[in-house]
Amino acid sequence: MRGHDRINTFLPDELILEVFTHLDSKASRDSCSLVCKRWLALERLSRTTLRIGASGTPDIFLRLLARRFLCVKAIHIDEHLSVSLPVQPRRRRGSDRSTLPYHKLHYFGEKSGYEDSETEPYFLSDAALSSIGEEFPQLERLSLIWCSNVSCSGLTSLASSCDSLKSLDLQGCYVGDQGLSAVGKYCKLLEDLNLRFCEGLTDLGLVELAQGCRKSLKSLGVAACAKITDVSLESVGAHCKSLETLSLDSEFMHNKGVVAVAQGCPALKILKLRCVNVTDEALMTVGTSCLSLELLALYSFQQFTDKGLHAVGKGCKKLKNLTLSDCYFLTDNGLEAIATGCAELTHLEVNGCHNIGTLGLESIGRSCRCLTELTLSYCQKIGNNALQEVGRGCKFLQALYLVDCSGVGDDAICSITSGCRNLKKLHIRRCYGIGNKGIIAVGEFCKSLTDLSLRFCNRSWVIWQWLS
Repeated sequence: MRGHDRINTFLPDELILEVFTHLDSKASRDSCSLVCKRWLALERLSRTTLRIGASGTPDIFLRLLARRFLCVKAIHIDEHLSVSLPVQPRRRRGSDRSTLPYHKLHYFGEKSGYEDSETEPYFLSDAALSSIGEEFPQLERLSLIWCSNVSCSGLTSLASSCDSLKSLDLQGCYVGDQGLSAVGKYCKLLEDLNLRFCEGLTDLGLVELAQGCRKSLKSLGVAACAKITDVSLESVGAHCKSLETLSLDSEFMHNKGVVAVAQGCPALKILKLRCVNVTDEALMTVGTSCLSLELLALYSFQQFTDKGLHAVGKGCKKLKNLTLSDCYFLTDNGLEAIATGCAELTHLEVNGCHNIGTLGLESIGRSCRCLTELTLSYCQKIGNNALQEVGRGCKFLQALYLVDCSGVGDDAICSITSGCRNLKKLHIRRCYGIGNKGIIAVGEFCKSLTDLSLRFCNRSWVIWQWLS
């Protein structure tokens, strides 16, 4: 009946909260919060994630957020977020000035064109980091991106209060060993740790964290940390038996550290390496020890040869995702070993590996029947026959990305389209051998295609006729 609020009268808080959890966008949730005061309070209770930028007065800012959002479990703070109009919150009538002091809050979003020359510098302080631990007791995930003013003191205080923390990202934070040691001491449930551009860390901090989180740590990422060496990885291999993901980008890692993790972490499923001083010895150990490996990504290796891939193909039968980027000494022989041994492969990316050609990819087409995504970039030696074999053998292929493959022409595209009827994504760039014949075949056979991109394919003028 008109004038009666049947929803608020009959529905309990729990049911309305359940409805809010099924809303698929922030805009929808924001709209619901404007209906009435009850819905505003309930919608705040349903929010579990905050994404904010650091402010000039972060301690007050975070306390205000804690009052409004009581069930937050994940906080993402990024000091690189752009700045929009600073606003001053209004006081309600009768409010106690001592509980809500005058201050500025800086909300981050698209620039509004307004600039305040008197605004304070935007940074997260140790005081604010401490308040996160005090004000958000249920916190499980914390991401601090380029928060360069936080130190060991703030991280130690946070760790002592957040014993439920499961994920910590410290990209670009100049925290030292003492802070990381405190995380290992207090956060016994930590599963995911990302250290990228953390210049203040050494082996001491990571070793103590590995010892403290030995039963829980499942994912570790280290990049551009000059003082973290094989010593840290040896400790991880010795203590963290549940480790499933390892991502390394370092000039200071050698075989010793990678071998220690491969031998000590039998549950390893994801391995990403960009380490110029790691050789076949490490990859051969991965092949013999990491039998549960599902994803392997190798970037810019100058010392890997086909020996390492032979070991992976022989031992890692569960491998599903393989990325080879700028590995100049890998050849068709190594890719054939992967195709023969890893029949469950679903994703393959070959980027700038100039000695991998048609024969290697032909073996993938013959053996890897489950392949769903294929990316070939700067592969000048791969010709039409390779993709013709993929078209005949990989019937489940859904995505194909071709970049600067001069040996690929219309015959290859015709074979792919006629054989891979489930193709949904096709991106082609600077493949000058592909013309109208190939593109017409795409339109004729790929009825499930939802994403098509053609760039610098000068012979494919027919597409413009379709679009017009």
